[in-house]
Amino acid sequence: MDAAQHRAIDADLHLPLPTVRQLVPHLDPYWADQVVRRNIDRAPFALTAYPPRAPLTCREDWRGLSSPAEVIAHGLDPFGSAIAIGSHLHGVVALNNPDMAAALVAAVNDHMRTAWLDASPRLRGSILVSLEDPALAVAEIERLAPDPRFVQVLVPLMAEAPIARRVYWPILAAAERHGLALAVHAGSLYRHAPAVSGWPSHQFEDYVLQGPGFENLVLALLAEGVFGKFPRLKVVLLEAGFMWLPTLLWRIDKTWRDVRPEVPWIDRPPSEILKGRLFWTLQPVDAPGPAELSRTLAMIARRLGGLDWLLFATDWPHRQFAGARALPEGLPAAALPAILAGNALAAYPRLAADPAARALAGQKEAAT
Repeated sequence: MDAAQHRAIDADLHLPLPTVRQLVPHLDPYWADQVVRRNIDRAPFALTAYPPRAPLTCREDWRGLSSPAEVIAHGLDPFGSAIAIGSHLHGVVALNNPDMAAALVAAVNDHMRTAWLDASPRLRGSILVSLEDPALAVAEIERLAPDPRFVQVLVPLMAEAPIARRVYWPILAAAERHGLALAVHAGSLYRHAPAVSGWPSHQFEDYVLQGPGFENLVLALLAEGVFGKFPRLKVVLLEAGFMWLPTLLWRIDKTWRDVRPEVPWIDRPPSEILKGRLFWTLQPVDAPGPAELSRTLAMIARRLGGLDWLLFATDWPHRQFAGARALPEGLPAAALPAILAGNALAAYPRLAADPAARALAGQKEAAT
């Protein structure tokens, strides 16, 4: 099925990453001088989860597209996307120096604002933050929160510790306070091995291991009490896949019955807590075929009360499908309007107050 028949909200569009040299004009004089004098402006800052030349990183017919007009023409229009949430998951987040990381991350966000959000009213943005210093991350959220075009706070999946840990709660509090979703994207700072058995040898292993990493995150969000502490916070999992979800939901509901005294803040079956709070993007679809996808979605729907957790996403320009067929066979037709646009309004409070976004879901009045 082709999404171009509809008007969609794309929850995961990768905008071309700026080079460090492109970031220099956004730095203050001190950091601009440091970056140039120390040749940091020549560093690629590419996270190895997506090596630039790897086939999975970019579909060949989309490689080299870099201007807003090209991205709109190839990344939005073919899929009927009226709005796309863009991200820059830039390698500067992996810097150990918290002050330098904060300065360069701020430059990445300013580049997104001036080069992309100012260029098209169809784009929304992500506030990238470094987890090296939560206080600096909060300051970056506060700096950009007045701009309503930013709709989420973006962090990588694998850092020093799960984002659910209390040391990061000031970041979650800032996101909730400003109506920003917390977006956790596949990827790693590579401080720790992505597998408990140690470092893998190949990018193939690293990519597949992102799935178990997301399972760990879902469990941590529940066990650490994030959803009780931050009742209005919405969490979006980007590039997580979801075929692993039925087994996890069954296991956490089953295990919780025997360990409830340890985690008293989980006051009902964990799958019930996740309803309306945790969202997954569609691509990449990790199902072998339509029949398997349909059965898996039905199993998840029984636990989560439907498919209001699934967000349309192309994962552009990563190579996840052929042509413009971002919607896989096997999705229930009745759920398509919500998947394409309606669910995004629940996942992103700022989109729920955005007239252009609400019009896609047939809602005329601004959210209150």
